Amino acid sequence: MGERSSAVTRSATVWAMALLGAINLLNYIDRFVLPAVVESVRADIPMTRTQQGQAMSAFIWVYMLASPVFGRLGDTRSRRHLLALGVAVWSVATAAAAFATTFAGLVAARAAVGVGEAAYATIAPALIGDYFPRARRGRAMAAFYLATPVGSALGYILGGRIDHAAGWRTAFLAVGLPGLLLAAAALTITEPPRGQFDDEPSAAAPPLLDTLRALARNREYVVTVAGTVAYTFALGGLAQWMPTYLISVRHMDGAAANTVFGALTVLSGLLGTLLGGWLGERLRGRVRHPYLLLSGVSTLLAVPFAILSFTLADPTQRWAAVFVAETLVFLCTGPANTVLVDCVPAAMRTMGFAVSILVMHLLGDAVSPAIIGAVGDRSSLQQAVMLVPLFFALGGAVWIYGSRALPPEAPR
Repeated sequence: MGERSSAVTRSATVWAMALLGAINLLNYIDRFVLPAVVESVRADIPMTRTQQGQAMSAFIWVYMLASPVFGRLGDTRSRRHLLALGVAVWSVATAAAAFATTFAGLVAARAAVGVGEAAYATIAPALIGDYFPRARRGRAMAAFYLATPVGSALGYILGGRIDHAAGWRTAFLAVGLPGLLLAAAALTITEPPRGQFDDEPSAAAPPLLDTLRALARNREYVVTVAGTVAYTFALGGLAQWMPTYLISVRHMDGAAANTVFGALTVLSGLLGTLLGGWLGERLRGRVRHPYLLLSGVSTLLAVPFAILSFTLADPTQRWAAVFVAETLVFLCTGPANTVLVDCVPAAMRTMGFAVSILVMHLLGDAVSPAIIGAVGDRSSLQQAVMLVPLFFALGGAVWIYGSRALPPEAPR
């Protein structure tokens, strides 16, 4: 059977993907500017390490709780308008952190970022699933998630450099306000018909309780989300605490630590994400559940290198271990998210992403920065960061279990 033609022109699809990628880039810059400048923030707004973890987790808590709301709206309302609203809200909230003078004010500003990002993160992957047929979704999702490592790294680099040159308040303003331009541009994208490449493209979204029951009964979805919970716990801990670890434990200069870590994150993220998209599509039809297997294997292979990243004393060896660990970790970004697109019907796809966001952040990076901070307060940060490789191992094991235990995929 030939591939269906799209109701959206090629040029409109290219424009939408470019814009969604640019917004996702800003998304991660705005997420990770706080870890880059947090030591400077603590000089003006005193906080314990536990409070530091809470401040870094604040947006995650609101983000995950708001995601089901936008998930339901995304399955029933205009996705373009919701997306533009979300980008505008999180951009204003990011800039608002520049005016915080108390710990509560900082937490409130970062929490508001989560409202806007909830709209974007639930809707954008579902849109991509409707722009592309199954055979091309893996590459499309990998291209979209290239913004994850690049944006995260730019958050560290820009945050650190702007903080060094003009202060942390200027850093929040500089990365927050440009988002208003992207919010306006989001109104220009062409929405694809929901499920245009699926078997029932015109199906209406089922009632909310029916959607939740269907997701709970979907074994492939449940296993994928379960692995993502552990993976997100580890990745959130690594992303939020690595700069502080390098400065406090390894006694690196703050700007240098953020720049080197950011540069390695860009390179490893580009390599890993592109390699994951390519390998995932090469494995289709050759092994059962190729995306789950690839995600599990790459994450388990990252564990020893993550341990070395936190234990090697030699800076060159330590950075080499960081590079290999991050490459393997980012390799599963596209494949794991492709599974979430493929295994959920189009009529409930946005809600499927929303529930996955709620669960993986509730049990993952919403709690991991604070838990690592609390362990660091009670023992040492050196011991606390070893939770990162432990949870990478758990996530990889769950994904490999799913690739072997789930029934073979039906031909697609």
